[in-house]
Formats: sequence, C-alpha cells, structure tokens
Amino acid sequence: MANNGFQKDDEQNRHHCLAFIVAIVIAMLLSALFASSGFSRTQGPREIILEGRINPNAAPAASMARLPGLGFTRAGAIVAYRSSFSGQQDDKQAFIDCNDLDKVKGIGPKTVQNISPWLKFE
Repeated sequence: MANNGFQKDDEQNRHHCLAFIVAIVIAMLLSALFASSGFSRTQGPREIILEGRINPNAAPAASMARLPGLGFTRAGAIVAYRSSFSGQQDDKQAFIDCNDLDKVKGIGPKTVQNISPWLKFE
C-alpha cells in the first residue's frame, strides 16, 4: 500500500510538470505573436492630418499632442504654462507667436520649428 501513495505523488508531479510546460509554451507563443505584430508595422514617419491650425492659447492638450515631436507630456506642459500665465495676467495671451513656446520647460527651438507650420495665434 505504501507504493500506491508514491505512485499517486509521481503521477500528480508529472501532471504539474506537464501543465507548467504547456503554460510556458503558450506564453512563448503569445510573446512571439505580440513581438512579430510590432515588427510588421512600417516605422516610417507618420503623416499628421489636422483640419486646421491649432491655437496653443486655447487648444486642449489632446489636440496639441498630435503635433510632431510634442506628445502628451509637452502638450500638458504648454497647457500648464498657459494656465499659470492666464492666472497672473488676465488680459494677455500666453503665446503671441511661435517663439513664445520656447518659454515652456521641455520645448526648445527645434521643437518650435517643427510645430510652427501647424500653429496659429489669435
């Protein structure tokens, strides 16, 4: 009767090992699938399609984030700067022209040059 206990333990261990191996194989296949889907996309420059120019004095961060090289972090910085500026000077706009965007932390002359064709100031 003692052998029956060991046989059950061996059989149970084999089932656990088999389940573990199956889980590892499935995880590897899914990883390969996700990795290959990332490589199949073309990595060329994206074309930006906007219905019109964006006014950084009024546009939401989501609209500005679509501009080349800007992203959500820098767009959020523009909105934060604009909000703090309007709190200090009620009658003036934060940005009169493209060069004023250089005052926002994280935005330099290169970024200003890249996004200026898509901006308007009113």
